[in-house]
Amino acid sequence: MAEGLIAARLAAEGRQSRLAVSSAGTWARAGEPATDKAVATLAERGIDIRAHRSREVTAELLDEADLVLVMTAGHREAILAEHPRTADKLRLMSELADETWDLADPVSQPIEAYRATATLLDRLIDLGWPRILGG
Repeated sequence: MAEGLIAARLAAEGRQSRLAVSSAGTWARAGEPATDKAVATLAERGIDIRAHRSREVTAELLDEADLVLVMTAGHREAILAEHPRTADKLRLMSELADETWDLADPVSQPIEAYRATATLLDRLIDLGWPRILGG
């Protein structure tokens, strides 16, 4: 959902051709679609993520990135263990609000949990927008 929210904001501001946003998971199974509840939650916001497919984090993806946002400290630790050179560009989503906490994954929860997560992601993206843009 974070990828969809950031991409939609970039498009709304006409920045989609200057910045790219992409997601990958530390323990993702490649090729899986977004959950039906994630699709529905973002559709309520006018964002279509039906084409999304999961993929694993790779060294190439990390090397290409200017900023790497992770949801949990466990994700950060896993990436740093395999790719220590990413430390300078690796941030928790909560750090966009100058805070440090894990963002819970709503998977297997009711759609209300997805909505709450999307609202929280939106707030973090808003607070961290200058950092996301590279400012």
